[in-house]
Amino acid sequence: MDELFDASWTHIALTRREAVCEVALARPDARNALNGELMAELTEVARRLRLRTDVLAVILTGTESYFSAGADLSASQARAGQASLLEARRAIMAGPDLCKAWEEIEAVTIAAIEGYCIGGACALAVSCDFRVMGASAYMRLPEVPLGMNMSWRSLPKLVALAGPSRAKQYVMFGEAADAQRCLTWGFADEVVEAGAALAAARRWADKVAALPPLPVRMTKEAVNAIAAATAQASIYMDRDQYLLASRSADYREGIAAFREKRPGKFKGD
Repeated sequence: MDELFDASWTHIALTRREAVCEVALARPDARNALNGELMAELTEVARRLRLRTDVLAVILTGTESYFSAGADLSASQARAGQASLLEARRAIMAGPDLCKAWEEIEAVTIAAIEGYCIGGACALAVSCDFRVMGASAYMRLPEVPLGMNMSWRSLPKLVALAGPSRAKQYVMFGEAADAQRCLTWGFADEVVEAGAALAAARRWADKVAALPPLPVRMTKEAVNAIAAATAQASIYMDRDQYLLASRSADYREGIAAFREKRPGKFKGD
């Protein structure tokens, strides 16, 4: 009996194929939006997978039509309306904790992305080692146009993958980056025909599983340490920046404009 794979998960589905584990987001009623329950399950499964020596590769995927609509906006607004800043500050660690848990899995992690991958889902995807995208997939960070900063400790990873200028473009403008642009900029490692991302990710996983596991894990740890050498110093306050931004008039205007499908009118307040 394997407690990880035999456990009853509500918002994710786990399967295993020899030394490869597949984790599928399974909240179809909300387009796999990352609410507290889904994030908690994704964090817990990553923590359980972290040091397993019998799992050599982990695939993270959504559905054939979409990866995830990103962080649940209603949950974010509920946190912003809490009376206690201290409680809100604690609550918004769920996203960073999720990404950290996936970064710390010792096995190689591969995100298979079809359709849209938005906001917090992008932060989760770039916490994996590799990303494979279907040709019609895209990634988008809508936070800044909505009056928020991009948080979840994701900026160092985006800069490491794409460089400063492209990371600024990607984060500031909130525009969709299609699969080909993601490949060119470094956010994706392979683009395949639409609907084939999971099959391609399985090929990546099988390639990894055929390698000697010890040097693979040591290489992953060393490269991540080099790439993130200054990450903590540069991004440790991003949740406090989010708390500030989410209490601004521009944030309220950004959300209202999004819902009313109109351009926002921002004043820096």
